[in-house]
Amino acid sequence: MSTVIYPSPIFGPVHSRRLGVSLGINLLPADGKFCTFDCIYCECGYNKNHRAHAKLPTREEVREALEKKLIDMRDNGPTPDVLTFAGNGEPTAHPHFAEIIKDTLELRDRYFPNAKVSVLSNSTFIHKPEVFEALNKIDNNILKLDTIDMDYIRTVDRPTGSYDVNRIIEGMKAFKGNLIIQTMFMKGKTDEGVDIDNTTDKYVMPWLEVVKQIAPRQVMIYTIDRETPDQSLLKATHNELDRIVGLLKEAGLNASASY
Repeated sequence: MSTVIYPSPIFGPVHSRRLGVSLGINLLPADGKFCTFDCIYCECGYNKNHRAHAKLPTREEVREALEKKLIDMRDNGPTPDVLTFAGNGEPTAHPHFAEIIKDTLELRDRYFPNAKVSVLSNSTFIHKPEVFEALNKIDNNILKLDTIDMDYIRTVDRPTGSYDVNRIIEGMKAFKGNLIIQTMFMKGKTDEGVDIDNTTDKYVMPWLEVVKQIAPRQVMIYTIDRETPDQSLLKATHNELDRIVGLLKEAGLNASASY
């Protein structure tokens, strides 16, 4: 069972397949998960198995820890390519997310002005004005859209509360291109024996039409890279990912795949 739980509020730096040398910022408790999704492919495991008991780090704790780490990296290396909000769940769930973004941009400009600031989000809070405004200020606003099929979303992404994919799509359109769409493609079965394969045209073509409407500045597609809670999931093949990238590029979109 996958149980990667990240320290808080700072972890790494780590090497990201998509982003390079990435210093992680975890706005969630260090002792468990805190997420509005319960994805069957999440490296942190299932929400129910890793419930957090500690409090969220405060804005002040995040700023202090981040500045301390950036000073250390300035003096001793390595130079970060990106400061990435990720970790044990959904970063935009933090009640002071917008203020922490402001602090992070200030510290980035002071210590590593060439580094990018990225947020990996499942998009569930983009309707909140303060989250929307903060995401518009960063370099890489990376929003998840694994599919537009609600049955697949309920089976794979497993939202923990109310979730309306059409509302998410409209929220993405509101960024007017200032976003990167991130999509997980995979195959296999769930632990309950349900077939999972969103690499087929049944899922790809409707998703592609919506992505074209959203018109992001980039699309990042990827597949499983680490152990997953559901044990029967399989990686999408290079050929399958290459085919989807080809369809995106034919539609005039900037696209890349991580295998």
